[in-house]
Amino acid sequence: MTDIQRCEILPGHLVEWTVHPMAIEAAAALPEDSRPPSYVQESHVQTARSVRDGGLFVPTWLGTAFDIPGPINLDVLEEALRLWTLRHETMRSGFRAVDGQMQRFTLEADSLVLHREDAGNFPDAEVLTQYLQDRFDVAADALSWPNFIYTAVVRDDSTSVYLAFDHSNVDAYSIYRIPTEIHELYAAGLEGRTENAVPVASYVDFSAAERTKADEIDANHPIVDRWREFVANCDGKLPNFPLDLGLDPEGPLPTQKFLHEMLVNDADAAAFEKHCRPYGGSLVGVLAATALIVRELTGQEVYRTVAPFHTRVKSELSESVGWYVGGAPLEIPVSEATDFDTALDSVRTELRKNRPMSRVPVARILQLLGTDFRPTSPDLYSIVSFADGRGVAGSERWQELKAYGLIRVSYGDQVCVWISRVHEGLQFACRYPDTDAAYKSMRLYVERLRDVMITAGN
Repeated sequence: MTDIQRCEILPGHLVEWTVHPMAIEAAAALPEDSRPPSYVQESHVQTARSVRDGGLFVPTWLGTAFDIPGPINLDVLEEALRLWTLRHETMRSGFRAVDGQMQRFTLEADSLVLHREDAGNFPDAEVLTQYLQDRFDVAADALSWPNFIYTAVVRDDSTSVYLAFDHSNVDAYSIYRIPTEIHELYAAGLEGRTENAVPVASYVDFSAAERTKADEIDANHPIVDRWREFVANCDGKLPNFPLDLGLDPEGPLPTQKFLHEMLVNDADAAAFEKHCRPYGGSLVGVLAATALIVRELTGQEVYRTVAPFHTRVKSELSESVGWYVGGAPLEIPVSEATDFDTALDSVRTELRKNRPMSRVPVARILQLLGTDFRPTSPDLYSIVSFADGRGVAGSERWQELKAYGLIRVSYGDQVCVWISRVHEGLQFACRYPDTDAAYKSMRLYVERLRDVMITAGN
């Protein structure tokens, strides 16, 4: 995971694909799709609207970048992009505001047509990078449809593909899978064969089913009671990262900075994983290390966080594109932790107890609590996320193909940390408020995290 400034953009000739104006016109006339938005989609769009109404435009897109070696056949690439879009129903589905409510519409597959535009030659990589970011901000906007765009930077010996999507369509795992899917479709097109891909499950269907189930619980449900207790323990809020961030409670929403580096190499990552495996693996290790670091730097004896977990609970969802993420409240006691293993055991116990809670959308919980924590902030809470990308098809070629997941860094008062296991080791990515205090805190956190990992693996 990185931002667009760090994904090795080179000069070239830019081509763009968006949904054809005729398809957009057809979508505007569509009747309502009775399948409602997921709770996370609804919360995301409502927050974007609230922040926009407050006078601030906060881009929230995610993206992916990868290279296709050799001369490119743009017609074949266009067809590969079209077929990929058809494969994932959420890309054809958007929302319109009707009487203050979000109403879904979904374009029929036969009506989806891409429109190619020649954006010209960009001999300067810095100018091209800024153009792409600005273009993605507008084309992948949470409050419009379509809210995605495909681009290609063409050169004689290779083409770099950059795709951007509003977060309502995708999560990190979705964008991890895209490079290989597009490569496979493109290779099939060049060879004149049909890619016999198994149909994938629809995030639109999942959203309706998840919402129906979530609506069955009420304010007296045990999960709601646990969240109520957790929020009370966090002084009536959802937790931010518990180090000094230098925030002004009365100030405007701060801009953010991005921190990105390798934590440890493959050998050290494997040793850390081996040490943590009896307790549940590297995720447990990352949370245990964070809890100990927080105690060391702040004196806090309980590390409170909302941990993100995927909600792809059925195998047929594994290849589906969508925002399959829920959150579980964790309270990790470290007051009596004498060593790393003691902290690992505490995290394992807390995860076993609370991870199933992530299947109930946080937005539904807050609705039942009668509380909205983010009318002006794009992030509901701080996260420390761990994902192992090595099992994703084609991940062994990510470095060769310059494949990246892209994060838009703009505004926010929360800290979002993504720790990714890749074939080369453990990678750290983070966006944080742009203050001197936050920078010093995050640098210290990274250094301590690296120390704990290396020590545990030795």
